[in-house]
Amino acid sequence: MSKPPGRFLDRTSPPHIATLILIAGLSALSMNIFLPSLPNMAVYFGVEYGVMQLSVSLYLGVSAVLQILIGPLSDRYGRRNVLLVAMGLFVLASVGTLLAPNAEVFLVFRMGQAVIATAMALSRAVVRDMVDEAQAASMLGYVTMGMSIVPMLGPVVGGVVDEIFGWQGNFALLLLAGILVMALTWADLGETAGTRPTSLMAQMRDYPELFASPRFWGYVMSSSFASGVFFAFLGGAPFVGTEIYGLSPTALGGLFAFTALGYAAGNFLSGRFSMRMGVNRMILVGAFITLAGLVLQAAVLAAGVATAFVFFGCFLFVGIGNGMVLPNATAGMLSVRPHLAGTASGLGGAIMIGGGAALSALAGMLLVPGSGAWPLVLIMLASALASLLSVFAVIRRERNSRG
Repeated sequence: MSKPPGRFLDRTSPPHIATLILIAGLSALSMNIFLPSLPNMAVYFGVEYGVMQLSVSLYLGVSAVLQILIGPLSDRYGRRNVLLVAMGLFVLASVGTLLAPNAEVFLVFRMGQAVIATAMALSRAVVRDMVDEAQAASMLGYVTMGMSIVPMLGPVVGGVVDEIFGWQGNFALLLLAGILVMALTWADLGETAGTRPTSLMAQMRDYPELFASPRFWGYVMSSSFASGVFFAFLGGAPFVGTEIYGLSPTALGGLFAFTALGYAAGNFLSGRFSMRMGVNRMILVGAFITLAGLVLQAAVLAAGVATAFVFFGCFLFVGIGNGMVLPNATAGMLSVRPHLAGTASGLGGAIMIGGGAALSALAGMLLVPGSGAWPLVLIMLASALASLLSVFAVIRRERNSRG
């Protein structure tokens, strides 16, 4: 989606694709840039690794709660207004993380940063406002392909910044990025959804219409379990890399690029083939690839040949699969009730991120000295299998309804 020259500051025009990429990318950057710093942050604050790992799981948990409100609010008051308020709050919370005197205060402000989950949810809703289901899957694929550059570079940059400036450098970068993206959003993102003259509670009463749709649940569960693999990885990979393989923050950040590179490739495939193959087939193939990558990882781990490069390299396939599943499942859930696209995006995101928070916390709890990497691998395998079964349920129901 492009604009003629001079369309910046037009509050009624759709945004550039680059703007959507950066808005969604800020949410992704906030989630992962500091991951290589987690062990050093635990030392700085004088707490166990599991305490600092809460900066991932608590962040995800608050994001899930917020997204229950994000959708109805954006349907009622508009995507633009809700995004700008959320970004302002994110900037304030980022200042708080830098000034925190102890781990408890840091975690409070870290939970405040979760408000930026609004950016991920509403960037999807903006796409659905502009185009139909098939085009939405394709456009989401391209948007998230571009966005995947951020999580690809985030941990790499985060590891280097940690070694040069300490962990605070990463949160200073988030503060700067928040200010810049907020300015871009104000300048370029016009309103794409008409406001609805109803109360927030009336909007919340739309949820039963979505709850009653088996297709909505199928798409939500498929995307939730697929992303659950990734969120468990976020919770457990810093421990595995540091405690099991003895990696430095820079080396650990570099190995995170496997997942992001695969995600970029999967999103490219979504952008290229979703309109031709349809969302259900793309989700099915992506779920198979994710599961296959984890089966390969379990096999090399059992055989005793899982070096750090091999262990993290298997996440290339997880990234490819997720890059195919997530944009297509998202397009599917948003198209079940197009007039509730914002509500569906918020509700689906809440379920997805809430489940991810639980899996991330579980991974952090089970990974203790002496456990090895198996608890993380088994959690991810179970989640990937559940994602595959969920899309099978959608396909079977649609076949039965045609019959």
